[in-house]
Amino acid sequence: MGYTAVIFDFGGVITSSPFEAFNRLEAERGLPQNFIRTINATNPDTNAWALFERAEIGRDEFDALFAAEARALGHDIEGRAVLDVLAGAVRPAMVRALDTLKEAGFRLGCITNNVPTGHGAGMARSADSHDAMEQIFARFEHVIESSKAGVRKPDPRIYQMMCERLGIAASDCVYLDDLGINCKPAAALGMHAIKVTSGEQALADLSKAVGLDLLANA
Repeated sequence: MGYTAVIFDFGGVITSSPFEAFNRLEAERGLPQNFIRTINATNPDTNAWALFERAEIGRDEFDALFAAEARALGHDIEGRAVLDVLAGAVRPAMVRALDTLKEAGFRLGCITNNVPTGHGAGMARSADSHDAMEQIFARFEHVIESSKAGVRKPDPRIYQMMCERLGIAASDCVYLDDLGINCKPAAALGMHAIKVTSGEQALADLSKAVGLDLLANA
């Protein structure tokens, strides 16, 4: 199809899904499975999570607001506990794919909904992990973070911002995200959207889209 750029989500694509960490936390606290996702899906544009990802509130405000939202849904969990489990495990095969794509001449971008307390959806909690994350982010030509841009997915503006920064049309791009709600606006703009359900599936679908064998070293 002649794609020239590949744009990645971070958490759930480059790293394992934060939802896995949420489920572990829920099990530890005796909460219903996917309760945290339910909180985040309630009033998704104005809830604590949305406000924090747009940097409209600080960590302490998020902690209190998230706890209030949880109580309104019948259970107790503080916002800081959720933030503390966000760091995801890097998928090495995805990082190798970034290098292969770059060597083949593809432009690389990253659009991540994140919060002001860390870099990327997999927020580094130690100096070593921070350095590792920075090395991954350095592979992208442009990175747009919701907490810095003041806009978050699935708002179409954040995808348009990336196209403007790369100086290309949406139809030139492949976009990967683990959330279907974030893939829909990308596809509507003309991007080839890939919903990520696993690292291997993502690399297989991306290989077909760009004409490279990204599974060779997976």
